[in-house]
Amino acid sequence: MKNQRGVALFISLVLLLVLTIIGVSAVQTTSMEERMARNTHDSVLAFEAAEVALRSGETFLRNNVNSTALFPPGGNNGLWKASDYAQTERWEQANIWTGANSVAIPANTIAGVAEQPRYIIEWVASVQRTDNPYLQGSSYSALFDRIEIFRITARGVGGTTNARVLLQSTFGLIF
Repeated sequence: MKNQRGVALFISLVLLLVLTIIGVSAVQTTSMEERMARNTHDSVLAFEAAEVALRSGETFLRNNVNSTALFPPGGNNGLWKASDYAQTERWEQANIWTGANSVAIPANTIAGVAEQPRYIIEWVASVQRTDNPYLQGSSYSALFDRIEIFRITARGVGGTTNARVLLQSTFGLIF
């Protein structure tokens, strides 16, 4: 007994410390991976919500718009004339995503989101047949007098308000 110095106790305590560090590290890694998966799900949900709003805006344009008079510079229920050069873009303006400044998708359309998606439609430009001389002789140019160009901006929110996605598409209507 005099010759023993407690080496076995020391080695077992060191091994216990190493195992504790490995266990804590595994718990932290698992927790981090779970948060990453939750954030990815949240951003995918926001993207899908924005995609629904974008398609709703395109459907609205296709079925309801026959004149650019619906698009005043001051806005009309989510319908706007595009911002002039060097002005703040509509989708960046304060309060554009609230009230009658944008169109909200009906409540409970998309389950699991913090807010239902919204969209705005901006009239960007008119392209007259006479503006494009290269199409004068083609059979395609005989089909239209002008094309009205619109930009649709959709905003989707995920399961929390921290995940937001903006999508845009350009849409042309032949008149």
